[in-house]
Amino acid sequence: MTRLIWQTDQGSNEMINEVFGFIKKLLGIGMPCAFHSLTGLYCPGCGGTRAVRELLYGNLRMSFQYHPLVLYGAAVVLLEVVSWGASRIFHRPWLHIRRYNLFILIGAGIVVANWLYKNYMLVFRGVDLLPLLK
Repeated sequence: MTRLIWQTDQGSNEMINEVFGFIKKLLGIGMPCAFHSLTGLYCPGCGGTRAVRELLYGNLRMSFQYHPLVLYGAAVVLLEVVSWGASRIFHRPWLHIRRYNLFILIGAGIVVANWLYKNYMLVFRGVDLLPLLK
């Protein structure tokens, strides 16, 4: 009996690499960031793609270190789905959280705090955080 490619750890890693490779070719991702090239600073989204990749690999710590918004977004989506499902199952509409404005404001705060921290470490401390996280 043969094993399917997604049933092995090696196969799942290869499949994730193939998906990311296809997306890079399709969208032209992988080119240098224009903001970083012009200013030498990180853009607010720097590390986001790597964070998604690490989240898909199941490495939550590295995903958070690359860009905390990705893990926050995954947690918000999971919370929304669970609360919506609970409200449907138990016929209690008030169980569905629906705090979209709050979630968006928290997400924006995370992006700004992450951007300021990474650039502070780069400019004033001389620490390039993203290469350290590879």
